Amino acid sequence: MATQLDPHELDIQEQLARIRQMGLNTDKLILESQKLQLERLKVETDTEKALAEIRQINAATQFMPRSMIFQAMLATAALLGAGAAIAKLFFP
Repeated sequence: MATQLDPHELDIQEQLARIRQMGLNTDKLILESQKLQLERLKVETDTEKALAEIRQINAATQFMPRSMIFQAMLATAALLGAGAAIAKLFFP
């Protein structure tokens, strides 16, 4: 009778095996979640880079950027000033 296992001993071994398996599954899930987090961060940084490029292209290709409007106002003021000076010169 010494070679036979107690039925409770078999249950304990089975429970320990299940606990070990749960531990392995937990480790696998943790690694998978870390991989997914890294992938999400990579996608976010790629998205931010793409948005920055889109903003830069939009700023460069606007129909009339603000700087162009300001330069047009300065040119108009210069032409009006030069026209006034020429009018004073020829029509005193």
